[in-house]
Amino acid sequence: MITYQAQEVDLPVLDLPHTTAWITRVAADYGKRIGEIAYLFCSDERILEVNRQYLQHDYYTDIITFDYTQGNRLSADLFISLETVGSNARLFQTPYDEELHRVLIHGILHLCGLHDKEEGEREQMEAAENRALEMR
Repeated sequence: MITYQAQEVDLPVLDLPHTTAWITRVAADYGKRIGEIAYLFCSDERILEVNRQYLQHDYYTDIITFDYTQGNRLSADLFISLETVGSNARLFQTPYDEELHRVLIHGILHLCGLHDKEEGEREQMEAAENRALEMR
């Protein structure tokens, strides 16, 4: 089950059944099933608060993923700052809708085992994001 909630912001305009089906297909491509996934859309200030409180990081980010996955069943809380998504869309000169979907699937790809911190991983993550976006 995938849920979508907003804290301190308006819920973004998404075709929820289509988005849920897309996320489920991407997870299945990695041999994973959807368990309990909660997307929590929020402001920059809220994501900074979460980053400080739970990760001891003092910076803004577009997404924070709290992974509760067991085996092949993906479960997580994913906080997404809609303000940072908008800033990144402008920075990368990409449509907001595309950047939002990239961030939505980025968290799922992390749950599927992809990383983006070490050398070469960022390119692999970006390629996986692009493949997933083509599946929309």
